[in-house]
Amino acid sequence: MSDAEYMRRALFHARRAEGVTTPNPLVGAVVVSRDGVVVGQGRHPRAGEPHAEVFALQDAGAHAHGATMYVTLEPCCHYGRTGPCTQRIIEAGIGRVVAAMTDPNPLVSGRGISELRAHGIQVEVGVLGDEAARLNRAFTLVQTEGRPLVIAKAATSLDARMASAPGVRTAISSAVANRRAQRLRGAVDAIGVGSGTMLADDPMLTARDCYRARPLARVVFDRRLRTPPSARVFSTLAAGPVIMMTTVEAVAQHPERAAALKAVGATVVEGSGSLPAEIRSLRAWEVSTLLLEGGGALHAAAWQAGIVDRVIVIVAPTVLGKQGAKFFDGIPVPLSQLIPVRVETLGPDAWMEADVHGNR
Repeated sequence: MSDAEYMRRALFHARRAEGVTTPNPLVGAVVVSRDGVVVGQGRHPRAGEPHAEVFALQDAGAHAHGATMYVTLEPCCHYGRTGPCTQRIIEAGIGRVVAAMTDPNPLVSGRGISELRAHGIQVEVGVLGDEAARLNRAFTLVQTEGRPLVIAKAATSLDARMASAPGVRTAISSAVANRRAQRLRGAVDAIGVGSGTMLADDPMLTARDCYRARPLARVVFDRRLRTPPSARVFSTLAAGPVIMMTTVEAVAQHPERAAALKAVGATVVEGSGSLPAEIRSLRAWEVSTLLLEGGGALHAAAWQAGIVDRVIVIVAPTVLGKQGAKFFDGIPVPLSQLIPVRVETLGPDAWMEADVHGNR
């Protein structure tokens, strides 16, 4: 097998922990003996537990001596909740390390590679680097820009309408596509919606039909405190916090509304009204991935602020007409800024996924 094939196996193990490692990255490791036998495998299961390299070395035991380790992220070289993986690799006698990418954490950022090389270990970096970088884009953004990965998801008709009319609740996607959307909810740290979506749909914003190991934060961007305390989302606080992003001015003008929301369990955050600042503040809740589910005005605001990193569109084979609510509130989304990643058929619908670049 080639380096790429072994690294693909390490990436498989890393993905198995999707949705549970925040604020840590997704990491998988594979140890391969000199004669090409996989003798150890592991993944980082969650923050506070040993890293992938440690599990793979434990699995390999004495077979690790002289072997090659394939790891999806540069091994750490500092003390955090656990000790440095570089020491474990050196002590195990690993002869070669193949890392998919360097660690964007300033405490590591190439130092792990340098330490391994200083101890005579051959190190190569970049095998399946693009795949590893996409897998840990959220971790990278938190480390480099101080904000979570933002995914804008919308269900639309063939004529790019998100509802039959603005403010009207409209079921568009099929049951098959909805199940996939629930799995997506199960893998992110938070779901975000605007107050218009709260008023039109009264969503519960929970992850259903899938297992979720961590609390799911629900974020409502409500500059005018329009969300009623009777909203169904407040009956789901056992699933995770409900965070109301509003402004100092709104609370001053409507103190009774803020008090009513706090009384039903909402966390009311008073800010300046800057969407990028509000999203950055979610780090206090260990949010590394934010799924924006609507509505169009929120999607448009996030796009225009240059903070949409991934776009997911579910296109249903129906036409809603000119009176319908427009996708992304009708603003242009240049195709030149989208990197297609996946197009799948889910029942009658098409699930289309793309990464965003150059949106600054």
